[in-house]
Amino acid sequence: MADETIQSRVLKVIANTQRIPLERVQPDSTFEELGIDSMDSINILFDLESEFDIEIDDEDAKKIHTIHEMVEGVTYLVNAKQKASQQG
Repeated sequence: MADETIQSRVLKVIANTQRIPLERVQPDSTFEELGIDSMDSINILFDLESEFDIEIDDEDAKKIHTIHEMVEGVTYLVNAKQKASQQG
């Protein structure tokens, strides 16, 4: 799965969860710029877990402050899951 596909899906989840226009959600946006507070980010993480069928560690989630970091984290988890399923 291409990073671009994961990125576009992450951006859509954030836009839908926050009810903001997709064009406002850019990879270099910060949560603060988009008006995303800690409760909002928890909702986004739940939606991302559902969208990608992954589990995001709570401690790791606390370190995420930008859309780019969120995309990187989801990409890492999706790739790790794919590797695990190929080996199993």
